[in-house]
Amino acid sequence: MPEQIRQIAQRIKELREISGFSIEDLVQEFEVTKELYEQYESGDVDIPVSFLYKIANKFNVELSTILTGEGPRLRVYSLVRKDKGICVERRKQYKYQSLAYNFIHKKAEPFLVTVDPKPENEPIHYNTHPGQEFNYVIEGTLKVVINGHEVILNEGDSLFFDSNFEHGMKAMHGKPAKFLAVII
Repeated sequence: MPEQIRQIAQRIKELREISGFSIEDLVQEFEVTKELYEQYESGDVDIPVSFLYKIANKFNVELSTILTGEGPRLRVYSLVRKDKGICVERRKQYKYQSLAYNFIHKKAEPFLVTVDPKPENEPIHYNTHPGQEFNYVIEGTLKVVINGHEVILNEGDSLFFDSNFEHGMKAMHGKPAKFLAVII
């Protein structure tokens, strides 16, 4: 696994240990198996952004602190130039770029997400995370499935939903889809 994933895994482990939680405490709360949680802390597998978001909320730290090892410092505004956001490639299906990583006490997490096309027969990967999510398609066509409901989004379309429900995305027509995702 890339070094970035190992560093993030180490931060998660340190947060847990400093806070006095056992792995068993957290696997029940996060509804994952002990084996999977241990793999996350070892850095041996990709760690989903949804899981990182849950960790950040549990330990009351900014997501960017887990991603970069540094706490955000900006309070008035945060400017992120094109292609300069912190890249978060937690899953092979999606590439995330954090667009407000250095702003402290955010009430939302904005990401630029790229979904690469996959074969039609490849299943959609689903996840859940606390809160709500807003998606605005910038380019391409995106199939979104939320709690069993399928929605097709084209450039300029937007979708707002409860992200506690199982959801997943897939790029359509053999082309990447790029969208703005705001997690609230």
